[in-house]
Amino acid sequence: MIFRLPADVFVATTPIDLRLSFDRLAGVVREQLGADPRGEALFVFHNRRMTHVKILWHNTGGYWLLYKRLDRGRFRIPLPIPEDATRVQISRRELATLLEGIDMSIIRAARKSCRSRKSVSAKSAR
Repeated sequence: MIFRLPADVFVATTPIDLRLSFDRLAGVVREQLGADPRGEALFVFHNRRMTHVKILWHNTGGYWLLYKRLDRGRFRIPLPIPEDATRVQISRRELATLLEGIDMSIIRAARKSCRSRKSVSAKSAR
């Protein structure tokens, strides 16, 4: 079986209870995101800590539910523009990047390195 993912991918901007399954998530798509859950689109949901995502997709007469939990790190959920937007549209490429997640230890190490460089350059400027 070959899958052809839809071009439209929407990410919910607010975290939800990921214990919800097919029908309840379809209701969230309809009521909160203002979209048709049976339309040609993927809908991405995340938890508050951004460590888990669920993707709802309707294809050929049925729903697919994909679930991913990171071993470590967080998913990089896009910021809504405008701020009160309930969903953000992303490309399939951006979805692939989102699903890779971010290892927060690498981010912390990079920030620490930047801070130490700034303090060294400030001392040498004196």
